[in-house]
Amino acid sequence: MVHKGLDIGQMRMKVALIIERADTSLGGAERSMFELATAISVLGPEVNVLAAKGQAKTANTRILCGDGEGNRANYFEFAGALRKHLSANHYDIIHSALPFDFVDIYHPRGGTYAESILRNAASYHNRFVASFKRLTAFSNRRRSILLRAERRLCRQPAGPVIVAISQYVAEQLKQHYRTDAERIVIIPNGVEIAGEVDSKTASTLRGQILRSLGVQKADDAVLLLFAANNFRLKGLTVLIKALYLTARHNLSERRACLVVAGNGKPAKYVRLAGRLGVDNRIIFLGSVAQIQELLSVANVAVLPTFYDPSSRFILEAIAMGRPVVTTRFNGATDLFVNGRHGKVIESPENAAELAQAIEHFTNREHIEQASRAIAADNLRETVSIKRVAGQLMNVYESISRRKGQPLCTRSS
Repeated sequence: MVHKGLDIGQMRMKVALIIERADTSLGGAERSMFELATAISVLGPEVNVLAAKGQAKTANTRILCGDGEGNRANYFEFAGALRKHLSANHYDIIHSALPFDFVDIYHPRGGTYAESILRNAASYHNRFVASFKRLTAFSNRRRSILLRAERRLCRQPAGPVIVAISQYVAEQLKQHYRTDAERIVIIPNGVEIAGEVDSKTASTLRGQILRSLGVQKADDAVLLLFAANNFRLKGLTVLIKALYLTARHNLSERRACLVVAGNGKPAKYVRLAGRLGVDNRIIFLGSVAQIQELLSVANVAVLPTFYDPSSRFILEAIAMGRPVVTTRFNGATDLFVNGRHGKVIESPENAAELAQAIEHFTNREHIEQASRAIAADNLRETVSIKRVAGQLMNVYESISRRKGQPLCTRSS
């Protein structure tokens, strides 16, 4: 498609992008929405981010509930503030990450609230705790309000277009809410593609990590990178057990070592590694500013998650040409081929299956084969946020036609 200038009449298309908090330090969902706003803007529209709380770090960010106490606004308070703002400001497209039924597009970045409750409970290894978490999920008033709002929005026969960031999320909508498939548009998640990491910086970082692990030569170890803030939900316990099984089998000359990044609390995982005798194979780095630097020195990205609508970490790893290992409960599996670009584990509780995937990638040739396949299949472009923005523009244009608005052409 040839991109020319994007206008509706003589005006630029104006888009409202609704998020709860304008703070990219909170996590992947917030970062994704700001990256998306930038990518859509490049195609021509004027994108305004409407948030309940946070800081307006850009001219096109509006904080609508900033005067209230706390770092979160009540759902109904935010809905009222949005209605007031929208009545006084015209937008051609209203695109929301929260379940408001007065929008044009509902885009649940975290998947459905129903599935997240179930999978969060499943991540507790104690069955009594898991049952308790399921039973008490609705004691959280905020979560209950959002779940009910989402259920109403998704079950009604007509309403906003629902953009699912993966096939996994689309199936959640059908399973939990019986959402009409015709209302769902699947646009796989994407990430902003980072530039090349400075080779000197990468070499220094690799050396520091290997020395901390007691590895003399880089070729003696394969570095597995795990990056998450919620260590339990993302499967770190199972990963440490799989590392133990790999060490016990010792089928490869290369030593599998684990680099853990994220601001989760490491104490219980350090104790587990000590009990299993693999504490000398794991290093905890804490929170890191740029995951790309770590990916540049890692050999494989591993995320045995219990729940991820579509992991940014896995997509960022693919963009860096790294093989990935994750579970079927990660929507990012839409964007790579199991057995060619990485490995997909059936159950996040199966340490033996995960150990087999790790052992596969202790072979240097297997890593190189997967990396070559990622490059040959151009997955770097497949996982790009630019691709997401282009697909969303098609949805915007479809909505504009339905509303009877003049169609527009896109900027280059």
